[in-house]
Amino acid sequence: MIRIICLTEVGLQLARRLQHLFNSSSTAVSIPVSTPTKSDVCFKPTPFKETVQSYFTQGDTLIFICATGIVIRTLAPVINDKYSDPAVLVLDEQGQFVIPLLSGHEGGANELARQVTELLQNQLVLTTANSYLKPKYVVGMGCERHCPEAVLQGLLNECLVKAGLTIDDISAITSIDIKSDEVGLIALADTLQKPYLTFNAQRLSLMEERLSTKSDYILKTVGVYGVAESAALYQAQQLTNNGSELLLNKHKNKQATCAIARSYSL
Repeated sequence: MIRIICLTEVGLQLARRLQHLFNSSSTAVSIPVSTPTKSDVCFKPTPFKETVQSYFTQGDTLIFICATGIVIRTLAPVINDKYSDPAVLVLDEQGQFVIPLLSGHEGGANELARQVTELLQNQLVLTTANSYLKPKYVVGMGCERHCPEAVLQGLLNECLVKAGLTIDDISAITSIDIKSDEVGLIALADTLQKPYLTFNAQRLSLMEERLSTKSDYILKTVGVYGVAESAALYQAQQLTNNGSELLLNKHKNKQATCAIARSYSL
């Protein structure tokens, strides 16, 4: 849920306009990428602090139309970290500027801010350091034993299209170490002339808090909650020695899974 929070009549007009644009836009608003979201206008929520904090802690994306200072003072007691906090944006009452305030990359605030900028035709104020860095992309894949290369290739192609990337953008194909001898994955990497890297469950478990979903079945089977996302996130982080994030959450067909992660380097 996207909560558009406003405190004045002028702000309310902008909030309703933005909600209308969300609902009528031909491009689905998404947080994070490719996750459709509904919007709700909240005018002078009462009690303000407690209501807004409850929205935040339950994971709602928040768009404030008010002073940045009000937002900071209200949310400060409940802010946790960039991997778990929802996206927070701030707009001025005239709708001239939009600032992704919290969870710019991991929570999708930067992406939502870009969409708001397109809808309102205003100025995006992007302050995250990663705006000046180069992205590194890694594919993570999991599959049934003896999954054909063609099936893996088809799923990868679908994911690249969804992420707006080409295979030339990808630095490696990754998986868990029990798939180190998986013929289809090895062949796929060879065909695409990409490194094929695998990691043990202990290393992949370090990515647990960044996963979009967690599977108890996969945990019991291989020792981690998710293979594709974990492997992509781990290698992306290794490439840059910086944090990593999911660009594309796990997608799957009947035999395989695929996810794409990114990290940033100078």
